[in-house]
Amino acid sequence: MMVRSGNPAARLGTLTSAVLLLLLGAGGAGWPQSAPPTLGLQEQGPQAPPPSSTPAPSGAPAREENPGLINEMGKLFDKLPSILPPIKSPSETMNDLSRLAKPATMVSGRVACPVSSNGAPDCKQAADQLCVSKGYKEGKSLNADSAEKCSVKVLIPGRQRKPDDCRTDTFVTSALCQN
Repeated sequence: MMVRSGNPAARLGTLTSAVLLLLLGAGGAGWPQSAPPTLGLQEQGPQAPPPSSTPAPSGAPAREENPGLINEMGKLFDKLPSILPPIKSPSETMNDLSRLAKPATMVSGRVACPVSSNGAPDCKQAADQLCVSKGYKEGKSLNADSAEKCSVKVLIPGRQRKPDDCRTDTFVTSALCQN
């Protein structure tokens, strides 16, 4: 609807009407309408017929819900308790953290890390061994040390060093142990 009137008030009225039509869905999915309360007053001029109480034609289904923004937000808030985990009190949170943080003790020693099938040292097994030797159940490696171990052949003067003459051994020197 285009109005080319020079009157700014007429253009504003037309713009306002267009915005209201867009907001109300232009005859589609708007808010349910009911007759305004009369409060004992009657309009002057031609009387409008009373609203009919007959159901909508069978082609148009009856609407039970209002698909507006507020209604959709209400549905979202109804679903939140099933989406979010329950909120715990501070004391419950501290109890959970205390259960997770098992008491641990740091121990020192020197245990060789065995070489795994892929050629890398397995220091978890060595840390467990170190902790068991100190009376604990299992452990995690905190510090490790590496040393090169060579055969006595490398000490022969004038002999060329070969790749398999030396190997690197890794040792766990301290571990965090748990009961």
